[in-house]
Amino acid sequence: MFDYRALAALSEVVRRGSFEAAAHALGVTQSAISQRIKALEGRVGQILLDRGPPAAPTDTGLRLVAHFDQVRLLEAGLDGPLGDDAGTPTIRIAVTADNLATWAIHALPEAPGLVDLVIDDQDHAESWLRAGLVSAAITAEPGPVAGCDSFALGKMRYVATASAAFVAAYFGGGVNAASLRRAPAITFNAKDGLQTQWITIQTGERIAPPTHLIPTTQGFHQAAILGMGWGMNPEILISEDLKTGRLVPLTESATLDVPLFWQVTRIFAPQLAGLTRAIRRAARDVLIQP
Repeated sequence: MFDYRALAALSEVVRRGSFEAAAHALGVTQSAISQRIKALEGRVGQILLDRGPPAAPTDTGLRLVAHFDQVRLLEAGLDGPLGDDAGTPTIRIAVTADNLATWAIHALPEAPGLVDLVIDDQDHAESWLRAGLVSAAITAEPGPVAGCDSFALGKMRYVATASAAFVAAYFGGGVNAASLRRAPAITFNAKDGLQTQWITIQTGERIAPPTHLIPTTQGFHQAAILGMGWGMNPEILISEDLKTGRLVPLTESATLDVPLFWQVTRIFAPQLAGLTRAIRRAARDVLIQP
């Protein structure tokens, strides 16, 4: 049995980035936080924190924080003293930056506690569920991951776009393997495979274009408008840009539809039922439906 005061200390340090901030949040001394975490590290026989700054969890530390958050989420749904003393639970959810920026944020007020978002590519979100590090995730695969329920949300349509000046400069002779090898792309991060996936569909070849790495949805969008490169932008985000000509599609077949699914850990499904309904409702309003 773990000392849950020690787990609470670890959780607050991870969420707030320092021992001092965690001590302030829990109303104890910084020394007490340090002693609790040292005792917990002795209990598990592993280092749980990179002391920083900022303090960051090791893989084992992250697992223990996830365990603590999930226990609090379960206790919050109980009647009686245990539920009353559980405190505000934290709900960890894996979601892509694009989905968060365009529609998912509207559902998050229905979360039954504090939200702790893990921003990751939809193709990799399932790994967070499999590892037990999140309670729910928006994924690109229907799954379900073992122990999870899966709900189809619809499809997010992406459009290969760039500024008109960029298209004229790099694709005046057409969008083909040669021009795509030369034209700078915009990539969200190393896990973002949308640009190369679209290239393969268009050319039948595996091409690694020169690319900017811009890991924010807003920055990615603005970089395309400013002519830095071309990229796969969510259609719902750039609809006005397409109407005004700030962005133009690279080809007539510039779209790529990505199916999305809400996977929620079955044991937490009752506590997250309201959030699940809100996620499905928000997706239905925005995503392409069958």
